[in-house]
Amino acid sequence: MKTISKFLALTGLIAFVSCDSDDNNTVTNPNSNNAVIELKNHSTTPAFVTPQAEFNTIEVYSILSSEDTLPQSPNFVYGSMADGCGLLRNSDGTFTLINNIEADYSIARITLDETFKPIKGEYILNSDATGNTAQCSGSLATPEEHGFGPLYLSGGEWGAMPTNNVFVVDPYKSANDAGVAEVLPAMGQWTIENAVPLHKDAYAGKTIVMIGDDSRGDAGGQLAMYVSNTVGDLHGGSLYGMKVGDGTVTDKDLLTGTEYTVEFVQLEQTTYNELNTESIAKGVMAFNRVEDIDYRKGSPAANREIYFNATGHSSNSDTRTKYGRTYKLVLDENNPLTGKLTLVLDGDDLAGTAKTFHSPDNILVTENYAYIQEDPNGYVDDMVKQHDAYLYQYNLNTGELKVVLESAHRTVEAVDNGYASFDDRWGRWELTGMIDISDVIGEPDTFLLIQQAHSWKNDAFLNPDGAGTDANSNNEGSILLVIKGLAR
Repeated sequence: MKTISKFLALTGLIAFVSCDSDDNNTVTNPNSNNAVIELKNHSTTPAFVTPQAEFNTIEVYSILSSEDTLPQSPNFVYGSMADGCGLLRNSDGTFTLINNIEADYSIARITLDETFKPIKGEYILNSDATGNTAQCSGSLATPEEHGFGPLYLSGGEWGAMPTNNVFVVDPYKSANDAGVAEVLPAMGQWTIENAVPLHKDAYAGKTIVMIGDDSRGDAGGQLAMYVSNTVGDLHGGSLYGMKVGDGTVTDKDLLTGTEYTVEFVQLEQTTYNELNTESIAKGVMAFNRVEDIDYRKGSPAANREIYFNATGHSSNSDTRTKYGRTYKLVLDENNPLTGKLTLVLDGDDLAGTAKTFHSPDNILVTENYAYIQEDPNGYVDDMVKQHDAYLYQYNLNTGELKVVLESAHRTVEAVDNGYASFDDRWGRWELTGMIDISDVIGEPDTFLLIQQAHSWKNDAFLNPDGAGTDANSNNEGSILLVIKGLAR
């Protein structure tokens, strides 16, 4: 029988673990005539992760990296800091992955065949179109889930401000139009990590988009909301910012497990500096870098239960989180502009459940779990923080927090082969872009996860979108993984 090798780091060594390719890793593609999806390694680059003991039955496959050549597009390079993504199943049985390439200020489209093997890549939004604005996390809106689309919303975060808008992309747009972008001015110019449309059943007849502001400035990172009374309207709605209590409450005032009344106050401005000034004046909560956002899957009530991360920072840590926090926001059934906020995981509490938190960044929420991904900021002032990026599983029903796996790239073998270094700051790889693909591919408990390989550098990775110059690019590598066997 054919075997599949998975790279796992065990006690500081890279070990080959063989798993039978016929065991629970094939599934008939429902959109194809008996085509079989085969989850396996397709990349020449290993998956540098170590599952924890309790999760040692999960399967991890490396399917694409920056050093791979795809058969139908041999010049395509999977660029630097791949981040948010969305997956569509096509009528011919193939798959389309829309994937932000953060450090190259662009968005790629990757085609996977009926077996879920990447075969083609192209850039559908390039750095000229985005004005050299980093495309951070993103959300795919579909008619089935959101009532409109398919459209991909991408967070324009850092780079050549003030072009940090929410970008909207047709997943099937021509790659010949990669130099043309559409932005959504009504959603405001923030330091945007993500813009997440709520499920169509959360508030029937409305379009509601939650926006995370990854800022640590005077106004802090905001949690914003765009509301339109028309399904699929991304231009004509109103913008709001979240105010906690009377507006004098600070992030550090929040106590774990305590509910706080919130309201979303309307904001008249949409440009960056003016939005920050107005947010301060109206008492919008200043978090320390709001990162990713997601809502609980299931019933309409579940769809109004929202989770988001503040990744934290050493600046302003007197009133805001330093190491990072996860919050739960439950919106009122009848009025999305009011709700209850609860701090559920506090990385600043060194005796608490989340004492190991080291800059929680992206988040994926399923029916029963939140999967939290870290982007370590490199703090070394407490021993419990001195680990590489963790993927956590947070049980929404019990509050239990577990480490699923850790980035495991600092082995001698990885360093000797040029994938990693022992450098403390940029040696810290990031886990990001996790999405649930179970229903799309017809295989339960299956996810995509991305490694931003900050210390893996090669000038062959420069300028992959073909726009601008190498100065507008990055030479770090990225790795796309499939994880099978995590509960939803």
